[in-house]
Amino acid sequence: MAFPWRNRKSGLKTKLDRRVLDKEITVPTHFRCPISLELMKDPVTASTGITYDRQSIETWLEMGNATCPVTKQELRNADGLLPNHAIRKMIQDWCVANRRYGIERIPTPKIPVTRTQVVDILSEVAAAGQRGDHARCRQMAAKVRNLARESERNRRCFASNGASRVLAATFGAVAGGSSECSAAEVSEEILAALATVSPLDEEAASHIGSPESLGCLVSILTHGNLAARLSAALVVKQLLASSGAKVDAVAGTKGLVEALARLVKEPIFPQATKASLVAIFYMVSHDERTAAQVVDLGLVPVLVEALVEPEKSMNEKALAVLEGLLSCEGGREKARQHALTVPVLVKKMFRVSDMATELVVSALWKLCRNEGEEGEGKGRCLQEALRVGAFQKLLLLLQVGCSGETKEKATDLIKQLDGHREAYECVDTMDFKGLKKPL
Repeated sequence: MAFPWRNRKSGLKTKLDRRVLDKEITVPTHFRCPISLELMKDPVTASTGITYDRQSIETWLEMGNATCPVTKQELRNADGLLPNHAIRKMIQDWCVANRRYGIERIPTPKIPVTRTQVVDILSEVAAAGQRGDHARCRQMAAKVRNLARESERNRRCFASNGASRVLAATFGAVAGGSSECSAAEVSEEILAALATVSPLDEEAASHIGSPESLGCLVSILTHGNLAARLSAALVVKQLLASSGAKVDAVAGTKGLVEALARLVKEPIFPQATKASLVAIFYMVSHDERTAAQVVDLGLVPVLVEALVEPEKSMNEKALAVLEGLLSCEGGREKARQHALTVPVLVKKMFRVSDMATELVVSALWKLCRNEGEEGEGKGRCLQEALRVGAFQKLLLLLQVGCSGETKEKATDLIKQLDGHREAYECVDTMDFKGLKKPL
């Protein structure tokens, strides 16, 4: 039977296996998972009595299979898998006995949470929030965060059992209640847990999108510690991604756009910067007034300079926001005033991703379209684009193919650039007119 996630290189091909082969020692067959054929790190025994590595058998079950891969008998869900401590201890002893061959001892795995445990923890979070017990609420929210970070399985277990709804409702209750220091601390802890068990469902988005919750988010984004500000930025991003109806409310919250822009201008963590950029993108794409506000906050030159860095994910997000800001006249004017705007856009046309390429073409098109009607320096961006090779790159883009809208914009740009090529080339060739061609 073929398992799609099994190492496709047949035989003993892992790092461990190569060491074993080099030293001519054999991994006992009962130490290997029947699915992955690799040394088990977290052996668990199914209801059929067969022992598997936890990750392999849980993946098998998540794919919709309901039978034991070995016996073909019916299997219960993942909660029916029991840790096989005896086999795990034997594997660890075998690793220690062979450490002179470079084999590292597998760590003792942490037991994942069960659905029953998750439900009990979330119930305690909600109850503590309702009775105003900030200390208990903070303690249980921290437990959610820590358990969810232990493994992807734990995170999914919390997410599938309504963690985002419970945490968001509790955050809203705390935000709308006392303004004591303890309330601020528990709000930050709830946000950290909420950012871990994302995404937000509709009910959770409704709670986080309330005026009280949004006001608390602004306060944390502005005055919270670095970790709390990161959590707040992540939650705002999740809110906008999960509920388009909340964009107006978020953008209209006093101080929120300014707080997100500050995280871009004065970075604390790359993750916080990226989350803020995504949140700003949703808002500027929805409303030109918000775009003008972001321009006034001085974000255009920051975005242009961010594109100089090679990191792909940051480039894509910065390009998305910049392209959105170029929809307003103020954004275009600020971009034209920056000497790096056109060169860095042209440079990034083929160097990041297909999505970035489309954003670059759209940004250049917005900059060059009707350029003479806005501000001074008619045709300046077109001439700069020609100088740095935009014409040739756009022709190549049309040859390799792109989406319909991008193709239209690229074609229009080529026509505009072609109108300036003769004048531009005359300047370049002026000094060579008197030279005779060699025979």
